[in-house]
Amino acid sequence: MIKKESKNVVRKRRHERVRKNISGTAECPRLNVFRSNSQIFAQIIDDVKGTTLVSSSSVELKIKNGGNIEGAALVGKDLAEKAKKAKISRVVFDRGGYLYHGRVKALAEAARENGLEF
Repeated sequence: MIKKESKNVVRKRRHERVRKNISGTAECPRLNVFRSNSQIFAQIIDDVKGTTLVSSSSVELKIKNGGNIEGAALVGKDLAEKAKKAKISRVVFDRGGYLYHGRVKALAEAARENGLEF
């Protein structure tokens, strides 16, 4: 019988490959995305200090269905507004090993529309 690795194990391997090349600094922090079946989370991280500068999630915003594209867009908008207040304008995007499609793409585009550059 063929043994298939779980999708999350494969995603984590993909994420490690991406993280070898992407790192957030104080001038240009990293925008990280994590999505579960029912929620989506995003945070802006300074990897040099190892601190989270700004974060937002569908749980924090109390979105009824955070696992859809509309919820992801709201999280992206909220994250960009918080980043403006924290005087962060440029970030490097870390898709977390997920395909740049659907909810991840919606979050990224909403963040771009509201002032984040990446």
